[in-house]
Amino acid sequence: MPKGRILVFEDDIKAHLKTAKRIAVLGLSPKPERDSHDVGLYLKEHGYKVIPVRPAQDEVIGEKAFPNLLEIPRPVDIVNAFINPARMLPLAEDAAKIKPKLFWMQLGIENAAAAELLTNAGIDVIMNRCIKTDHEKFIA
Repeated sequence: MPKGRILVFEDDIKAHLKTAKRIAVLGLSPKPERDSHDVGLYLKEHGYKVIPVRPAQDEVIGEKAFPNLLEIPRPVDIVNAFINPARMLPLAEDAAKIKPKLFWMQLGIENAAAAELLTNAGIDVIMNRCIKTDHEKFIA
């Protein structure tokens, strides 16, 4: 299996954003004042199918929420994580099982062990970047 890469180049990021259709958002908050809520709505408004992953929520931003990545019934292109870096490894293990093309850790979030696990599973990784900011910069 080809190894995934930690992405830092704009062209690689643009390519993922242009081809992605379905984005699972880990930690998508139902609270409008939270960054994850703002980013989820932004992605939805820009044509992506946003899949909230939020235990104890049935719905977030008008979309059916799932308790974890393994419960999502269809493939996802990107997993976008708004999760404390200390809790990232088990989520990366779940992501490795569902095989998204890209695992994106939001601005301020980095976890080297999770990134290594994901790239070894053939999944590209972005750390410490905002998907909304990059979409506005490269695509919108």
